[in-house]
Amino acid sequence: MNTCVLGLWHLGTVTAACLAQAGHNVTGIDFDEETVDRLQQGVPPIFEPGLEELVRQGLSGGQLSFTTDLPAAVKGAPVVWVAYDTPVDDDDKADVEFVMERVARLFPHIDQGTLVLISSQLPAGSTARLETMCRAACPGKRVSFAYSPENLRLGKAITAFTRPDRVVAGVRSVADRKCIAHLLSPFTDRIEWMSVESAEMTKHALNAFLATSVAFANELASLCELVGADAKEVERGLKTEPRIGPKAYLSPGGAFAGGTLARDISFLAEIGSTRHQPTPLFSAVKTSNDSHRQWPQRKIQNLLGDLRGKTVSVWGLTYKPGTDTLRRSASVELCRWLAQQGASVRAHDPAVKALPDDLALVLTLCPTPADALEKSNVLVVSTEWPEYLSIEAKTVVGKMKEPIVIDANRFLVKTLGSEPRIGYIAVGKPQP
Repeated sequence: MNTCVLGLWHLGTVTAACLAQAGHNVTGIDFDEETVDRLQQGVPPIFEPGLEELVRQGLSGGQLSFTTDLPAAVKGAPVVWVAYDTPVDDDDKADVEFVMERVARLFPHIDQGTLVLISSQLPAGSTARLETMCRAACPGKRVSFAYSPENLRLGKAITAFTRPDRVVAGVRSVADRKCIAHLLSPFTDRIEWMSVESAEMTKHALNAFLATSVAFANELASLCELVGADAKEVERGLKTEPRIGPKAYLSPGGAFAGGTLARDISFLAEIGSTRHQPTPLFSAVKTSNDSHRQWPQRKIQNLLGDLRGKTVSVWGLTYKPGTDTLRRSASVELCRWLAQQGASVRAHDPAVKALPDDLALVLTLCPTPADALEKSNVLVVSTEWPEYLSIEAKTVVGKMKEPIVIDANRFLVKTLGSEPRIGYIAVGKPQP
């Protein structure tokens, strides 16, 4: 099937490359010339394991192309898949108009009968708004809209797209349902069909539920630390309860970071506010998570007091393992705070080869994890790269001035947490 993918950052590039690999003829379009130029050379705009190889395969096989020419991109394409990553500012406010304006550019150029499939994270009601905008811009042109929320995860996006547990799809007609089923047939037949508005709300509900679960687990863990309980044991007690289950999102650890969960919490709170419906729970989730984001800072301050003249090691800088993204990284936020307090910061990350100019003023990027430990007072495990699992406790003890490890998620509990010479601190672990 000829398909056009609009928006070529993480979501759009993964979508285009996976569709092309499955045999569809895909044209990716973006209005940023630099992004398109690099993609035409086989270089994605963001690191994702396996993505560059997938893009290059699509280009060499002729199933995948990229352009800034909108009329050429949509000509003859029965489906236009809108896959912009909705921008989010540092206060978790989504720039919805950024996406809406770019989708509106389609309307004069798309063919009669085109299906516009939206996967960008937009507030419930946005698809209906786009339908209204399209009717106003192109009276008499028959265009249909559907909504299928993105379900990718940085570092595992290709697997999430090609082998999904299920896909949620909101449609207006049987014809659109058949079209989407055919488009997705190489990947899955497990599609949860529903109305467009229900599909939009399902995305909000899923992320809000996960965010609430994270905030619940971490707030509970902070109390466990104070009374001598171990939050991991409490987690086991919860997950063995049949009404909760083993896959519940209840592991104590770091706060949720990035914009995805917080964005949907904000969307729901905004819907409630504009419709005069109180949503105190959603507001409280953000407040709780924002407080828990300061957990590493509180632990470091309690351990070291005045940080001037102290050295802090940080393992991992990226938003999460499997990506080179530094934006909205909790680790980068911590490094900036440490520098403001007068600490020297020595960091390592296997995906970061050079620092942005502003971050280079804040920390020293070390070539190996062991180098980052040199003469430090405390080590913070921030991004859980598999490389750190192989580092032995004796290396940590030998390199550090004070072998203290802060590991929120207990990622290295088997290698470092059982070493008596190391002070090992984790979320929900009883305080000594």
